[in-house]
Amino acid sequence: MPKVLVVGAGGREHAIVRALLRTAAEAPEVHAAPGNPGIAADAQVHDVAADDVPGLVALAQGLAVDLVVVGPEVPLVAGLVDALRDARIPAFGPTAAAARLEGSKAFAKEIMIAAGVPTAGYETVTTVDAGMAAVTGYPVVLKYDGLAAGKGVVIAEDEETARATLVDMLEDHQFGDAAVVVEEFLGGEEVSLLAICDGVRAIPLAPAQDYKRIFEGDLGPNTGGMGSYSPVVGVDAARAREISAAVHQPVVDELARRGTPFTGVLYAGLMVDDEAGTVKVLEYNTRFGDPETQAVLPRLQSDLLALSAAAAGGPEATPGGLEGVELRWDPRWAVTLVLASRGYPSSPRTGDVIKGLGSTPGSVEVTHAGTAIDEQGRTVTAGGRVLNVTALGESPSSARQAAYATAQGVLFDGRQLRRDIAERAVERFEG
Repeated sequence: MPKVLVVGAGGREHAIVRALLRTAAEAPEVHAAPGNPGIAADAQVHDVAADDVPGLVALAQGLAVDLVVVGPEVPLVAGLVDALRDARIPAFGPTAAAARLEGSKAFAKEIMIAAGVPTAGYETVTTVDAGMAAVTGYPVVLKYDGLAAGKGVVIAEDEETARATLVDMLEDHQFGDAAVVVEEFLGGEEVSLLAICDGVRAIPLAPAQDYKRIFEGDLGPNTGGMGSYSPVVGVDAARAREISAAVHQPVVDELARRGTPFTGVLYAGLMVDDEAGTVKVLEYNTRFGDPETQAVLPRLQSDLLALSAAAAGGPEATPGGLEGVELRWDPRWAVTLVLASRGYPSSPRTGDVIKGLGSTPGSVEVTHAGTAIDEQGRTVTAGGRVLNVTALGESPSSARQAAYATAQGVLFDGRQLRRDIAERAVERFEG
């Protein structure tokens, strides 16, 4: 029985654990660090933080795992995969050098330009005055150069907002001490396309669409994501391969040329403008997206463990383990809803008791993202995004109805839930 260690504590990691158990040809023994109460029902959890690189290496060695799957970006940027490979432990994820694609927006832009990947015009700045001088019109996109938990992007509609954002990021160090990328605003429809990479090739997963703003109608501040759905109308398997060849493969090739081959999941956040006939990259992430993963992996019928192991290879394996791979997918639609805590994203409240978890139907997947067990043994909120509810259906409307029906029964004080997730899919698919 293969042993797998999944690193992370969120809804993405819970979805990965479920997918490993559901799709593996040989049932694996799954461990997670640090995990959460939902993951603990499906895997063995260990109290080792996701950013504790030495502790995770020691845990993997002690468990004698066959593979480590790294969920969050922080340990990837910190070099967890490097440390695991130094310890001769196969790891699914990029090295620190390759993870700079997510760790630095400016580096990602440099790679895109070198690789010939279509993207928005930009300038990297380190002062407020330089930032304002780089603005050529509104709206304008301002991106903190480093990691910001999905909250480091602001679309400024006017000069006042742009200046205030630059002050927050560059003078008040809202997220840390890094530069800001001032970027041209692109019109169109956002699509998330992830690819599994083995250092040589990129195999696209099913496309998804994410809802980043906190309120209906795409209003309010950016969050880590308030919901998602898969597939996406207009991006079938052939179109996904075509897009991947233009946005994933050139980056994989460029990083290989630089001696830092990319293995793991390469997430491309895209702006698709059907009227102009263009696809441009908004950002790269170097891991499974959240909450897109919660909508994509329930549709995956291929063996995720085998795919991850082939992409990761062994400590001395050469890149290229995905040659000839063709992925299989459930044709049904998946709709994922995020239940968020009061005050999210600016000041999420924790400790609120969650009710209704025991009454969710088996056909709907509820994954834990920010939960804990209190002293009285109750499941309570422990983060901004608390739970994910994912339903499958023959149409986007049937999946949507099943997801919302289940979400209605899961309650906690101050719960936030967008009511418009996948509405555009219903409109475009069912007309």
